[in-house]
This record gives sequence, structure tokens and C-alpha cells, in this order.
Amino acid sequence: MINSYTGLDDAGVATAAACAGADVVRTLYGRPLARIDKGAGDFATAADVEAEEAILAVLRAARPKDAVLGEESGRQGARDAARQWLVDPLCGTLNYAVGSMLVAVNVALRDGAAAVADPFGGEVFFTDGESARVRRDGADAPLTPTSATRLVDVNLDPPFPSAPGFRAVDLLARPEFAERFRPRVVSTTLALAWVAAGRRAAYVTDGGNLSASVHFAAGIALCRAAGCVVTGIDGAPLGQTGRGLVAAADAETHRALRTMMT
Repeated sequence: MINSYTGLDDAGVATAAACAGADVVRTLYGRPLARIDKGAGDFATAADVEAEEAILAVLRAARPKDAVLGEESGRQGARDAARQWLVDPLCGTLNYAVGSMLVAVNVALRDGAAAVADPFGGEVFFTDGESARVRRDGADAPLTPTSATRLVDVNLDPPFPSAPGFRAVDLLARPEFAERFRPRVVSTTLALAWVAAGRRAAYVTDGGNLSASVHFAAGIALCRAAGCVVTGIDGAPLGQTGRGLVAAADAETHRALRTMMT
């Protein structure tokens, strides 16, 4: 049997895997789906599980020696593997479950290539770790961040580890925020791809170290490769001591938001 992924670089593998997951998400959209309870009000659906299986099939075929960390299936592969893929097969499950199309499929090689597929927008955003592009209708275009929209996407979902020192909802209530920006809450890390693409001025979320998160790694990789300013909410580099995430289209926007968060 011919392996159709032979010859693909890591960005090509990430893109193929994300697109495979997106195909499943589109196919199952609108159908009654079984839910798998995760506790604390969170759940997965059959679409999450089947999309992850499709992604893993691509990764196993293309990079059989690599390890994988999937949101639904956990860790797979050798613990001492030099490379690990981070997979979020359906970011925005709560949106999807109620018929909203605001979802993303995230696939990232830790510290390397990544792809974010928009199943319903017909786009896949990808990076080889150096440049970032978007593919639509078979054509690729570079991602160019800009703050011109003034739209800032804020994640209001728990947990809130930095409260009471920082709470995202308080940021939205600040007069200087309303004077300069307009808030959006799409409840999916597709918004990070939109920062890289110039459709959002910034994205803000609380949390711990998100650099190796299955939810955030692909979007962070896109923003970095596109030239965005990416730090924790305290302005520190992302990493083991990092807290949350601020991804801004430019230094001025990043500086303005950081001023409002202190």
C-alpha cells in the first residue's frame, strides 16, 4: 500500500492531519451525538473522538516514530520519543454541540510545525515554524497580523488561576479598553489563528503554562511565525513559569493591553 504522506514535511503533515479531523467535524455536524462527560460541566462528543482518530491515523502513517498527546486519547508512543504531536481534534466542543460553527481543529508538533483548520470556513492556517500561511481553495497566502480591526478576543472560560489579581472579565470593564478595543468571545482558539491573519488585534486568556497545551500550541506557533507579540499575561515569556497568554498583532497593542491588566 502506498503511503500518500511520503515526502511531506512537518508542516504538510500537520496540515493533512488537521484537514482529516476537519472532514470528520463537518460530516458529523448537526447529527445527534453521544456525549462523554469529563466533569465540571465539560464534555466531549463522538465528533471529538472520531476526529482525533482521523488525525492520529495521518500522524501514524506519516510519522510512526513520533509520540502523540491527544485531548481525548491521552499519550501514545514512546515516552523517550524526541518528537511529540499535540492534538485538539475539536476546539469549541460546547459551540459545536449547540450548532455553532465556531470551532477549530488543532495539530502541532511541539516546538515545530503546526496547523489550525477551520472546518466550516474552508481554511487551514499552517506554519513550518518560520513562516505562517493560510490555504483556501488550494491557494496559499501569507498571514499578516494587524491591529486595524481593534477586535480583541477574550477567553472567559474557567479556570481562573490568576484571580483576583487578574480576571479577564475585569479587563472588559475598564473604560480604556472600551475606548480603544472591541471585545469578542468566540470560545475557541480559532481566534488565535485570526490574530495571525489580521482578523483580530489580540487574544487574551488566563491559565498556566499554555505553550505545550493541546488547545493552544498550534495557535501560539502560528502567531509567533506570523510575527505577533506573544507572552504570558504578566509579560513573561511562555514556559514553565508562564501564566496565561497575550497574543497581540503588534507591540503597541500588546503594550496597551498589558497596561490595562496590571
